[in-house]
Amino acid sequence: MNRNRFEYYLTPLLIGIFFVLSLSYHPAGAQDRGGEESVLLFTKTEGFRHASIPTGVETVLRLTDQEGIRAYHTEDAEYFHPDSLQAYDAVIFLNTTGDILDTAQQEAFEQYIRRGGGFLGIHSAADTEYEWPWYGSMVGAYFTSHPQIQEATIEVLDRSHAATSFLPEKWVRTDEWYNYKNISSKIKVLMELDESSYEGGENGDFHPIAWYHNFDGGRAFYTGLGHTDEAYSEPLFLDHLRGALQYVIGAKQ
Repeated sequence: MNRNRFEYYLTPLLIGIFFVLSLSYHPAGAQDRGGEESVLLFTKTEGFRHASIPTGVETVLRLTDQEGIRAYHTEDAEYFHPDSLQAYDAVIFLNTTGDILDTAQQEAFEQYIRRGGGFLGIHSAADTEYEWPWYGSMVGAYFTSHPQIQEATIEVLDRSHAATSFLPEKWVRTDEWYNYKNISSKIKVLMELDESSYEGGENGDFHPIAWYHNFDGGRAFYTGLGHTDEAYSEPLFLDHLRGALQYVIGAKQ
């Protein structure tokens, strides 16, 4: 075969290979797991931005590494695409705020959860996507207000869960304590705030601060803790996150 005929057959072949590879492209970091547990850590903000985000990211990445879980951190909403999300067992929203996903990205995330994905929301994940009712139902409530940072008493109602089994019945700690609206009746509450122990509570006798539920085919966990830098060095809070992570990546309760 002469050179011209060789190039005549080779060029369409190379184009075909390139086309097939382009169909399977997805962003770097979103590779097939190969059996390894993995999470996507998302910290995009379009509202208030917590100064503790860098500390939180460092802590969560260290925690996942200790647990043998592959983690990838991003603020790029393009990862909310079916080809990217399928690489992860769970998605963590760490102090996200505001409207952070467009319509196509929201649809991809809904599809991901319906296929059995997990979601862990930390603190201002409840201050996110107010115009997306599905998201509010998944998180379990929306943020409405908060008083100044202060010490409060958490009543641990359920110590059978991996996220609370090690906690005292009354856990006294300092954080920014959220008040909530649109609290779902379907969540399984693990911890409540004792509003008599601090100033500025607005939810009354029923003030959940951490909960979980099976949702739309997947698993969702939310904790209202995690505003301050100091929170991410508290052993009990870290174990709380560790147990939450165990749940959302597939450990059923």
